[in-house]
Amino acid sequence: MNSKLLSPYICLSVLFAFAASARAELTIVTKARAYLGSEAALEAVKSVRYLGTLVTANPAEPAKPIRATVEIVFQKPAQQRINVAYEKSVEQTALDGYDAWQRQQDPADASKWRQTLLSADQIKRLRANTLENLNFFRALDRQGGRIESLGTATVDGLACEKVAFVHGPNVVFTRYFEAATGRLVLTETEAGGAIREQGETRVNGVRFPKAIVTVTKTADGKAQTVTINFDRITVNEIFPASFFAVPALSAQ
Repeated sequence: MNSKLLSPYICLSVLFAFAASARAELTIVTKARAYLGSEAALEAVKSVRYLGTLVTANPAEPAKPIRATVEIVFQKPAQQRINVAYEKSVEQTALDGYDAWQRQQDPADASKWRQTLLSADQIKRLRANTLENLNFFRALDRQGGRIESLGTATVDGLACEKVAFVHGPNVVFTRYFEAATGRLVLTETEAGGAIREQGETRVNGVRFPKAIVTVTKTADGKAQTVTINFDRITVNEIFPASFFAVPALSAQ
């Protein structure tokens, strides 16, 4: 799996959005925030860093999944970086405000690399992902988005409230929150992906998942599963601007 696909996965996997003004929406979003942590703990988060392992199931060879180590960093107000290290390649995707880039590097040969700047649509998605991962179901309006209540639904045998978080025509996350607790049960993307969280880890009073599982369809209709297991999560590290900035083209 390449880094172009990874950003939506990760960033959709931590799964945060905006509390709307409508009464039903406000109630479930408030409950969802309370499930994750206290208001003080959530508002105190300025950055989050995830370290772990990414496993991509190979539909053609189920017994040979593709593995990589992964580092994901989000920092307020709008910075993100994902580093994915496979055996024979290192892939990086980063957002720095309104700039975003991707870089592929051969770890065995510093002279073999490729770097591209991302499109406006890709930047919009990365900005949406970053905002959600750092604001815990709030502040969608800062990027002109909106929240829509879609009624109730049953998911995994649980009574849920269905809510759409609309960042734009092509960036929509439909989430199912358990009505009784506010726990996020499932997220669906506008492209047909399904994301679930597994387990939990508490850091600085905030509840984070231990793993994210994303299922999508390949071009031939087969289901592909990507699992990210988090070994370590840290909050409020300070990352320099250079960590997110577009690398000079001469960088090796």
